[in-house]
Amino acid sequence: MSSALPFPLRTYRVLLRAAGLMTPVLLRRRAREGKEDLERAGERRGFGGFERPGGPLVWIHGASVGEVLAAAGLIEGLRALRLRILLTSGTVTSAEIVAKRFPQDIIHQYLPFDSPRYVTRFLDHWQPSLALFIESDLWPNLILSGKARRLPMVLVNGRMSPRSFPRWRRFPESIGELLSSFEMCLAQSQADGERFTALGGRNVTVTGNLKLDVPAPPAGEGKLLALAVATRGRPVIIAASTHPGEEEIVLEAHQALQNFFPTLLTILVPRHAARGEAVAASIASSGVRVALRSRDEFPVETTDIYVADTMGEMGLFYRLSPVVLMGGSFIEHGGQNPIEAIKLGAAVVHGPHTFNFSEVYDALDRAGGARLTSDMDTLVRQLGQWLSNPPVRQAAVDKAVVVVEQLGGALEKTLTALEPYLLQLRLERSADA
Repeated sequence: MSSALPFPLRTYRVLLRAAGLMTPVLLRRRAREGKEDLERAGERRGFGGFERPGGPLVWIHGASVGEVLAAAGLIEGLRALRLRILLTSGTVTSAEIVAKRFPQDIIHQYLPFDSPRYVTRFLDHWQPSLALFIESDLWPNLILSGKARRLPMVLVNGRMSPRSFPRWRRFPESIGELLSSFEMCLAQSQADGERFTALGGRNVTVTGNLKLDVPAPPAGEGKLLALAVATRGRPVIIAASTHPGEEEIVLEAHQALQNFFPTLLTILVPRHAARGEAVAASIASSGVRVALRSRDEFPVETTDIYVADTMGEMGLFYRLSPVVLMGGSFIEHGGQNPIEAIKLGAAVVHGPHTFNFSEVYDALDRAGGARLTSDMDTLVRQLGQWLSNPPVRQAAVDKAVVVVEQLGGALEKTLTALEPYLLQLRLERSADA
């Protein structure tokens, strides 16, 4: 197989084979950064943490939290067909989400590092019957090894961003080799589909974005009541999934808004919870009063900004505020998913950098269901209007809900596209029974 591969892929395979020797060092370094669970380090080397269950096994891979949550509805659809699921991801936070929010019969494993030896060990152990890759986490050795074994592979909820597309076009033979390994490519949007086709994808079909069909995140009643009591009577805004460079924007907006809303509380949720203490310290150095959720602190009457640096609680925070500032969009990150906030009744303000969810934000902005703010004055004015005028704010929320409903339906389309594979697996299961 290797001799027929494009030169960049052959080089990659050689380098990753050699890099496997550095795995222990890499694991320890990443563990110190909170990015690895050393108790499960064997999974990164392809060792199975559990025995493989009998019968057909559907393997679903999502890079991190967003992709794993996007697969939730798909997983439920497959479970309803009595198919066993192996779910892989690459981050500690995604593993925590799976443990908290997914059924116990879902087998979660960390994806092995993309060394040929580890990939072979992983595939030998699990022997998946069907592989579904969510969005765009394309690991060459994993994909090429699956192809060599004639493992049916489908790219689901496929996304090819405007930034990634020109980079991949510089290596047309390599990306063509990878994408053609998938028997189908189910794309999020027409633009994504056209990019996949141009890069060599086979059987490209636009099925929509699974993230639009994900149910609103849950919230524990006890936790919600406790925070509702702590914030009662105060105007509240959420700064959700913020990245470095955005906390300063949130702080400036908060201080400007306090001139009109003296009791304002801003709940700031860093995209990466491990940054919580550093974010809180930076904000506190400006003289603003801060509380930190990971220390079991609650916002009191004098708290200005509450740094919510915990995992799996976005459903709780979204329920506390009628207005959400979506992070990732005020720097060139590409924006974060606004759907959960909208489904929980919040009006969404965002910055100009939304290319990760361009179709969704474009539709929301056109309908008046979200607001684009490109400078501090506009941001403060928009947040202030929605805090002070509930009917206007609710009208925006109502429009956003309509947009989300119109863009939905990806789950049904995805399951329909996968039906030939699922039928075969059901027949195999019946034969084994």
